[in-house]
Amino acid sequence: MAWQLHYTSARRGPTGRAGFQFVAETPGLPDGVRAGVTPYLSYRPPPDAPLSPDDSELGGFPVSLLYDRVDGRPLLLRCRYLGRDYSGRYGNFFAHAVVAEPDELEGLRPAELWHAPHWTHDPAPETVLDRLDDLTPGAALDPEALAAWLAASSSGPGDPYALLGHLIDAVADVLGRGHGRVVLVSDDVELIARWIAVVSYSLPVDAAARLSFVTYTADPDGAAQRLVGTTPAIWAAAQHHASHASAFDLRDGVPGDARKRASRFARTVAACWRDSDFGGLDALGELAPLNDPAQEGAAALLALCRGDATVTPGEEAAAAELMSRHGSAIPEWVWRDLVPGVPSMGLDLALAVHERARAAGAAEVARQCSLRVTDRALDALAKASSLRAVVATAGVAERAGVPLDPTEVTASAARCARAGAADLGKALTGCPTALRDALLDGVISGLADAGEPQRAAALTPANCDLLYEHAERLRTAPAVACAVLASIGRRTPERRIAVTGELLRIGDDDPEIDAALREVWETPPSTGECAALLDAHGKAMADRPALAGLPSRTFTRLAFPGGERLAEPAALRLAERVRELMPDGRSGRDAALVQAYGKAITAGPARAARALADITAADGATSQLAGEAFAGAARRLAQRPPAFRAELLAELSGTARARVGAQWTAELPSRARAGRAPLRGAEIEQRNELVEVVLRLKAGGRSDPALEAWARAAAGRWLAAKQLDSHLARSPRLRTALRDLLAEDDSARRGR
Repeated sequence: MAWQLHYTSARRGPTGRAGFQFVAETPGLPDGVRAGVTPYLSYRPPPDAPLSPDDSELGGFPVSLLYDRVDGRPLLLRCRYLGRDYSGRYGNFFAHAVVAEPDELEGLRPAELWHAPHWTHDPAPETVLDRLDDLTPGAALDPEALAAWLAASSSGPGDPYALLGHLIDAVADVLGRGHGRVVLVSDDVELIARWIAVVSYSLPVDAAARLSFVTYTADPDGAAQRLVGTTPAIWAAAQHHASHASAFDLRDGVPGDARKRASRFARTVAACWRDSDFGGLDALGELAPLNDPAQEGAAALLALCRGDATVTPGEEAAAAELMSRHGSAIPEWVWRDLVPGVPSMGLDLALAVHERARAAGAAEVARQCSLRVTDRALDALAKASSLRAVVATAGVAERAGVPLDPTEVTASAARCARAGAADLGKALTGCPTALRDALLDGVISGLADAGEPQRAAALTPANCDLLYEHAERLRTAPAVACAVLASIGRRTPERRIAVTGELLRIGDDDPEIDAALREVWETPPSTGECAALLDAHGKAMADRPALAGLPSRTFTRLAFPGGERLAEPAALRLAERVRELMPDGRSGRDAALVQAYGKAITAGPARAARALADITAADGATSQLAGEAFAGAARRLAQRPPAFRAELLAELSGTARARVGAQWTAELPSRARAGRAPLRGAEIEQRNELVEVVLRLKAGGRSDPALEAWARAAAGRWLAAKQLDSHLARSPRLRTALRDLLAEDDSARRGR
């Protein structure tokens, strides 16, 4: 039901007072309604209207129909200028207000009530008004009549459909923002009412219920409604045109901003009016209400349903979003009507429609979309500019259940990788499992064909780690494989043996392989690592220069300082393994030298002497290794008893004997080496033992001039002679040899 109120200036109203007041109303008016209606009760004539109109002129004053809400109830207020009041003064008007229950306007647009039969021309003579059980629309503004009027107007100076498109966008904007207004400017209030009705019919019923309007106001800047009518004189005289108001001059049919193209939604609305397609307007409202974020998608979807191939990618994205948001709520007719629009769909929209159509049981449109996804996916692969784009396309195809040809994925990935593959990690992570190998093959092929700068930039440590997980796929691209494996081996020493195996399995004589092996083994292997390398790839090592010298580098590293680690069991086992697998070449000779070192420091005098001779005569061995091995062996042998040492020297050749002797004297403390006194206890012992070695060697019929010269100098002082005599007290033979040695020095001095 609805309640009525009449308001005007009266000599004596229901309360007994004079002036503007409510003069009649429906009994039982809800509390607060009268107070809620009061702020809307005003009317000022246009400034260019007659100041003292007669009865014939009053019909030219614009009628104001206002629609708004009061405490949640719809308010419809019609104001008409009456001219004189009871006292003869001008300025009187009559306001007829209708306040309805919230559901009274269900299915009805307020603009339809412009010429409704319940409106009265003058105040009722009684104070009691009837309750309105039904709000019956007027006949002048039905959709068919408005469509005919728009069609007739299109022959005029302006394009009413272009104006409508911009008007719809402006109204959608203010409804979406919840503030601001759209101003319609015309001297003809009937024209304004028609445009308000057209806009209202263009909206879903719910949106039309939120569109407050007034057909005429003398204060457009202060009006609280969203759609406001006024006259040109009022609009021109307004001191401050609100910055948030869009104005449309209906006299010329000029859009508010003709430079801006109307939205797809607004253009679709205008097209529906042009074609008298009221079902299309209903379809738009069913798909997405006005100022819903998906309204552009609704218009695009409707366009596709009608075979429109001009839908842009942005509009398709909005339609896909609409599909995702509404899902099963999409009306059934959409699936049927979409079939002709599938061939023009982009990939994302075709996928969205495919997914929702399958869920809705729309088999034919799902089948058509599957074919379209395949077609668009292949096109997207051909145009992809990055691996991420390739993977995105593959993911879309997988979601649609469309199998892609792996060779197409490989070709697309190869083309992208030739320009770089910085996004490889994310691409591999996001790629469907069934196509990951195809993607990898394409990346590897593309990197192989890329220029060196592009390949180097793409093969970051992270990307190399990813590719190494598929090392078997690298073997067809040696340049890529070498770069990846070199990076892995250089950064992770524990993988060097496995990396070496992968490099050897490439099976190519490409010098890049040896370069990669050198990079991997830039740091010499440890004893255990070298032994494991021999066990894994021993026979192949001799054929690769970068590997053949690794045992020598390991031995040389062990030899410093002084060869002490060459005698470790692991080193000796390694030497044996090297001689077994690589008997020829420098590594084999170095292994023999290491074995000789082991014998020299552990065997008896005769075998030790032969081992030292082998070290001295190690032709083709690494000179640094040979030098440290000899020095280390001599140092270790210097710790043996004098008798052993003398026998060792006796077994050596003169050259070797002199070299060992020089090493032993060089190891003595500087005072003992120079024959100066006094010496400390340990220094005395070292000197005495080496002098004893010289005496035993001489007593056995062998000699070394340099050692004997040193011994005479070291024992020539009185204190040293006494200390040596005491040291040799238990060996009369050696004491005699000492005296003979010193006597030789005296004889030499007397002979001079």
